[in-house]
Amino acid sequence: MGGLSIPEVFLIAVAIVVVLTIYKGVVIVPQAEIHMVERFGKFNRSLSGGFHIIIPFFDRVQAILSTKEHIINIPRQPVITRDNVTIQIDGIVFIAVVDPYKTTYNVTNYQVAVANLALTMLRSEIGSMTLDEILSNREKINSRILVILDNAGANWGTKVTRIEISDIAVPKEIQEAMSMQMKAEREKRAIELKAQADKEAVIREAEGYRAEQFLKAEAIERMADARAFEVKAIANAQQEAMLLITAAMRENEKSAEFLLAKDRIAAFNELAKNPSKDKVIVPYEAVDLVGSLTIIKDLLSKKTDK
Repeated sequence: MGGLSIPEVFLIAVAIVVVLTIYKGVVIVPQAEIHMVERFGKFNRSLSGGFHIIIPFFDRVQAILSTKEHIINIPRQPVITRDNVTIQIDGIVFIAVVDPYKTTYNVTNYQVAVANLALTMLRSEIGSMTLDEILSNREKINSRILVILDNAGANWGTKVTRIEISDIAVPKEIQEAMSMQMKAEREKRAIELKAQADKEAVIREAEGYRAEQFLKAEAIERMADARAFEVKAIANAQQEAMLLITAAMRENEKSAEFLLAKDRIAAFNELAKNPSKDKVIVPYEAVDLVGSLTIIKDLLSKKTDK
């Protein structure tokens, strides 16, 4: 009554074996993971996320890989530049598994391999550049190392998505020298900008003076043209007047005497208008004056008769 019979023990043993078999044969793979299954020590298949059944005691999960992007830190290392400056540098590599078979069987530890290769290439690139080139071409360095790591990682079943140089530590004395150099460069740039501004101001002033002189010369030229036109017009008028006088003199011989008498009378009138009390008006030639009056009288009489 108190003990188990042999059949009962056998059934219990069979039940335990069945439970263990089910336990060993059922594999539930989480999302973003890949399980590498071997059968009798040889690669059989890879299991992605979900429910899977394997043959217990014959199949076993050799490796579990994540398809997520991994971050590999490159520890800070001293690196000597081409101009013999020792700097401290570190970085970060972003990598993802794309071929689980190569990652499992072509490299012992792909993360260590990528980190060491990245460090080696970083030293090589930094050693071939000067400090100024390193500080101003960080993106260029990242691009070069990325290409090399990606080509090497193809044999390891990995894909290097990007690499970043996180920090470049420069010795204190170099920092002070660079600060002094930057200050000198800023002062030099300020002097150059001021000189350029002064130069442009002088050029603008000279151009303004030139334009002003040009306008003055143009105005003088126009005034000269106007005066020449005026003189020419007066000369033409005088010429026409002389022609008319000449024609009149040809028609009437006393026309010249009339004009002379007219000018004398006008001169006499101007003298008479003088308010000075201490003046005595004596005609230079009284006979001529009387003759002039006679000529005027005759001309007026002729006009009246006509």
